[in-house]
Amino acid sequence: MRYIIIGAGAVGGTIGGRLAQSGREVVLVARGAHLDAIRQDGLHLLSPHGTVTLPVTAAAGPEEIDLRPDDVLVLAVKTQDSQEILSAWAPRPVAGGGTAADVLPLLCAQNAVENERMALRLFRHVYGVCVWLPALHLSPGAVVSHGAPLSGLLTLGRYPGGTDETIERIAADLRGAMFLAPVVPDVMRWKYGKLLTNLGNAPQAICGLAPGAGPLVERLLDEGRAVLAAAGIPFTSPEEEARVRGDQVHEVAVDGLDRPGGSSWQSLAKGSGSIEADYLNGEIILLGRLHGVPVPANETVRRLAAEFAREQRPPGSMSLPDLLKLVEEEAAAR
Repeated sequence: MRYIIIGAGAVGGTIGGRLAQSGREVVLVARGAHLDAIRQDGLHLLSPHGTVTLPVTAAAGPEEIDLRPDDVLVLAVKTQDSQEILSAWAPRPVAGGGTAADVLPLLCAQNAVENERMALRLFRHVYGVCVWLPALHLSPGAVVSHGAPLSGLLTLGRYPGGTDETIERIAADLRGAMFLAPVVPDVMRWKYGKLLTNLGNAPQAICGLAPGAGPLVERLLDEGRAVLAAAGIPFTSPEEEARVRGDQVHEVAVDGLDRPGGSSWQSLAKGSGSIEADYLNGEIILLGRLHGVPVPANETVRRLAAEFAREQRPPGSMSLPDLLKLVEEEAAAR
């Protein structure tokens, strides 16, 4: 199998880098200065195990790659970018006949729960990947993997449910590349559980790693759990995820530096102009409106995160007391 990693940022770069390091054939799809740096100097993968430079093939998009029937597409972009990218890859021809949409497996190694639904409209063989992978990408040509002793927990399964030989083979390759990779028949239950934990991404991006944010995050989670219960959607608990992860993946410092923030924090730090809150807190808002469950705290943090991204405000530029005041004021006004 050849792995084509679409989106070689923190998650995609770590997955692709570890697969390449284990001897698998990998193509990293990136853009801008990150693409140029990988092409010129390879991918620099920093981790608690040391730094390696990997001479990985890099491409700007599907037009630069001759697809083969043994290719695996791994989508690792933010959800707000998925539709455009899926539409670009789906019609590409595959050697031997057919298109990528008809022939190739597509793995959604992303936060949120909307990507698989988007993909299944276009691709025949869609797989979910629940990602627990602490990593960082802020500088061109480099990603930092903070997971140890393994780089991450990647829970895999067919979408909407089940398992098959293809995902078992992919999981075996991932296990050989420093990942914990269980295959489950209910991968979306895992992804909804991860969705709940990601509800805290927006306030972290807005306020930074502010002490005292716990009660707000718990309020976001309470709203999320209430919505999923009303919708009849099952989800894993943090305790179940922790039991599977065990002592095999911990977030640790690299070169004495802790990871400064999660994926939403990194989007603001890079000034990307977009943020995934619409598909994290926004998913809870959508379900709340569909099922008549009020979710005022999620509404406020989603709106603010979107404003921060649109205005390219730096992460952590609002104080926690100011955010809490807004949450209370807007909840009272609804």
